[in-house]
Amino acid sequence: MPIESTPEKSAILFVWFNYYAGVLIKTPSKTLVIDPVDVRARSFLNTDAILITHEHYDHLDQRLIAEIQKVANCTVIADSSSANRLRHIIPSNKLQEIHVGEEIKVGAVSVKAEKCNHPAVKPVTYIITSEDGVKVFHTADSLPYPELAAIGEREKFDVVFCTVGIAPGTSPETGFEIARLTKPQVAVPYHTNSAAHQQKFAELLKKGLPRTACLIPELNKIYQVSKRK
Repeated sequence: MPIESTPEKSAILFVWFNYYAGVLIKTPSKTLVIDPVDVRARSFLNTDAILITHEHYDHLDQRLIAEIQKVANCTVIADSSSANRLRHIIPSNKLQEIHVGEEIKVGAVSVKAEKCNHPAVKPVTYIITSEDGVKVFHTADSLPYPELAAIGEREKFDVVFCTVGIAPGTSPETGFEIARLTKPQVAVPYHTNSAAHQQKFAELLKKGLPRTACLIPELNKIYQVSKRK
């Protein structure tokens, strides 16, 4: 599942690699892996940073993260609860704890933590801004919350990953509400093993937010999203 190609100018590539929030994002210079679970470490040899959103089993696999970090010699950025669980297995100079409102640079790529409306200890969502300005919002397991409207207005997202299943309280309707509030160029229904949930999300999006494109991802397939014009 590694991405050998490089995205076009002002674009990013991504792969959704499990039925949860596992996403690999490749910018022109960096590769970021978010919440790796149910995958092989050797698939991520060229990773520059691992991002963890919270401590639940379908987002945090401590042994796997340690294996990826070792083979790739990459940075690990994690919420405080996950960081506490990783301190004994990740070198201290490679582990960075992040809180809502904080920003960490991975080379020229920006990683900023935002609020996550999900029943975990201190979960975060991530805004990833590529070196040429493509903005990605990875919402982890989040349910919608009012502040998303202001975040969307400020950031002008190119792509937003919207949870539509599995996590507590989530559904195609809550996923659509995230899209409605953030108004991205492209909305991606993920965190589900139900094609019906993804299709329902697409129908809601077409009816309620016709200017936003719906990209229904297949597992382990490479997609490219360009910066909005």
